[in-house]
Amino acid sequence: MIATYDARVERAQHLKTIYSFASEILDFYEAICAAQAGVKVGLVKALRGSRPLAGETLRERMDVDLVVPYAVDAWSGIVPVSPEPLKEFVTEYLRGSKERLAVSLQAHMDRGGTDEGSVDSREELLARILLEPYAELLAPQITVANAEVSGNLCPRCNGRPVVGVLRLEGDGGKRFLKCSFCSSEWEFRRIYCAYCGETREGSLPVFVAEKFPHIRVEACDTCRHCLRTVDLTKDGNAVPAVDDLAAIPLGLWAEEYGYRRIHGNLLGT
Repeated sequence: MIATYDARVERAQHLKTIYSFASEILDFYEAICAAQAGVKVGLVKALRGSRPLAGETLRERMDVDLVVPYAVDAWSGIVPVSPEPLKEFVTEYLRGSKERLAVSLQAHMDRGGTDEGSVDSREELLARILLEPYAELLAPQITVANAEVSGNLCPRCNGRPVVGVLRLEGDGGKRFLKCSFCSSEWEFRRIYCAYCGETREGSLPVFVAEKFPHIRVEACDTCRHCLRTVDLTKDGNAVPAVDDLAAIPLGLWAEEYGYRRIHGNLLGT
């Protein structure tokens, strides 16, 4: 269940009225949404005239040549609102050859959202701006063989989860994981570490901060990883990808206590 870019921007604007400390991050995210919306429009047209590459997984069906043409417009659009160090990096990056851009994008297409992702967070951000809309468009075309509760990797692209989601079902909430690469959601067990598979409840503490009553930090004392989960049973208007970005203090808290996110969000908050 992927919110439209308009819905994401609307949620970001609302969260800025609640969490003033996240205003700068959310302003930047709004610019990213505008860039990604433009990429999506272009890709929808491009995909109408071409067939996805043959393959069983999402990554095998993606073609880096389809996204390279959108790089300049998308990345130039975020430069005016980027932090100074990133602004300099993007400006320099855009001066590079198309071949260099293609190689960088292909690397993220192959390994983004996994434990072997990019070591340069700036380069990863630029790749995610372009590739997320593409992956989101293709993901629904991938047939998942087992529609029941899946493992801790995305059944469409094998990406790690970036955030958890609790959705209302019956008298309680059903747990889903949201992919860090293609934004797909899949059902996942409630008492289960989303990284190492630990099932002992005593090793799986859950933390909630007063500022974010609808966001849980689900930690694992076995592997020392954690996952933020947005509880839609407490706030049905939340947009998981956006609310996660605004929860900056939760990231600082997790670092202080030695927990590491399974996979970082778009802006590393």
